[in-house]
Amino acid sequence: MTPDAGGRLVDGYSLVVFDLDGVLYLIDQPIPGAAEAVGRLHAEGRPVAYATNNASRRSSEVADLLTGMGVPARPEEVLTSAAASAELLRERLPAGAAVLVVGAEALRAEIAAVGLRPVSRADESPAAVVQGYGPQVGWVDLAEACLAVRAGALWIATNTDRTLPSGRGPLPGNGSLVAALRTALDREPDVVVGKPEPALFGTAARRAGQGRALVVGDRLDTDIEGARRAGLDSLLVLTGVSGVPDLLAAPPQRRPTYVSFDLAGLFDPAAVVRVPGAGVPGGWSTTVRDGGLELAGAGRTLDALAALCAVGWAAGAGSRVRPASPEADAALSALGLAG
Repeated sequence: MTPDAGGRLVDGYSLVVFDLDGVLYLIDQPIPGAAEAVGRLHAEGRPVAYATNNASRRSSEVADLLTGMGVPARPEEVLTSAAASAELLRERLPAGAAVLVVGAEALRAEIAAVGLRPVSRADESPAAVVQGYGPQVGWVDLAEACLAVRAGALWIATNTDRTLPSGRGPLPGNGSLVAALRTALDREPDVVVGKPEPALFGTAARRAGQGRALVVGDRLDTDIEGARRAGLDSLLVLTGVSGVPDLLAAPPQRRPTYVSFDLAGLFDPAAVVRVPGAGVPGGWSTTVRDGGLELAGAGRTLDALAALCAVGWAAGAGSRVRPASPEADAALSALGLAG
């Protein structure tokens, strides 16, 4: 059963794959209701997995962090871009090869755990450079990586997230640091491991066996695009980076299957909507006017969003919306589209 048939979204899937930052927590603070939602899945005996582009923590550390927030998690349930990058380098390099690590101590630990030798300087002749997010990464680290890549080292980026969520708003992510090195080298990384590349979600989907996996994320450019590349359905929650204006302007490869304000949409059919909406859901009507969208009618706020996506995506109208009724004005305010 799915919301389309009046059932719970979660009942249509055998595995739920969660992004972390912006879905379950912001930095180290749990998002309200997230622990309860995951706890409910555990109580129902439903398998879960956690897929994160964050390369600053090991799988065991992520599991400990989640458990400390009231979400029991095992290291084997956690898929990180750091561990995936280390696995890739183990396949490509001989045992004991030097790898210049730009990032947090967790990334160095993952490299060492697969039998490679983490180093910090280009004059140590690294066979590869692996670049991941770390709050202490600075110019010296990028300079050593630049020299090593110019000397012929393989360049691996754990992920290219431009920003990462925080309680104060989006902050520079690993993609911003990769962009600095890209500018200096005038080239792209040889491999990007994390989302939106499909590897992390593909690994999770295999755990679902013959069943279906649902990806839950907060970013259109990583979680949702990654799910689509892996051939999986996705739920966008509006608790992290991407908002409704981003959704209305999203290209086809970044459009989710469902949208909800938070994780309540997994269980409550009234708290989730499939996008784009078919016809005129919930009494709303949307028209293209003066290069933007006009919303009229009345009904559920999420149905208004589905109606906007249906017309806006078809017309390429973007995220400029104006109300044509008091109810529409209230709905747009709730969606962060006021003004």
